[in-house]
Amino acid sequence: MPFLLDDEKLVKETLKGKTSAFAKLISRNENRIRSLGMSFFHNSTDTEDFIQEVFLKAYKNLSSFKGKSKFSTWLTSIAYTTALNSVTRKKEADSIPEQMELVSNYDTPEDAQIKKATVEAIRDAVKDLPENYKLCVDMFFFGDLSLEEISQVTSIPVNTIKSHLFRAKKVLREKLKELL
Repeated sequence: MPFLLDDEKLVKETLKGKTSAFAKLISRNENRIRSLGMSFFHNSTDTEDFIQEVFLKAYKNLSSFKGKSKFSTWLTSIAYTTALNSVTRKKEADSIPEQMELVSNYDTPEDAQIKKATVEAIRDAVKDLPENYKLCVDMFFFGDLSLEEISQVTSIPVNTIKSHLFRAKKVLREKLKELL
């Protein structure tokens, strides 16, 4: 098994001019940034533009990464700020990543239809959450960020994030009861 460089070493190599190191950072973090982008823009075109903008900003500002947090947290913070600024300009936000697919090759047509309806119900339910709940749900469940990372990215205290997630789950549970 080849030795895998950690993000901090890849940052240092990138700063020395090794572009392949930055390509590795992109590949390690692209899905997280895409998920965040989809939660804000809910379409592939705007999300792809967003991903390019985030990585360009990260590359230009790479020397400001000091290693006080994980690279992925630093990058997600850039992405979050970029998305908020875009949404403020465009006034179009949505929730639940489009790529969240539950269909597998082993599903029967009936299973696939049930899963598709479930995803749609979840999208609709999350879309109706208050913005602060929706943001925490997106980052925690779909962005795979820890509570501490969400706090670093959004400047929301960890206990407030816990509270938002608890309340969001309660609201979602009620809205999705009829599916069960």
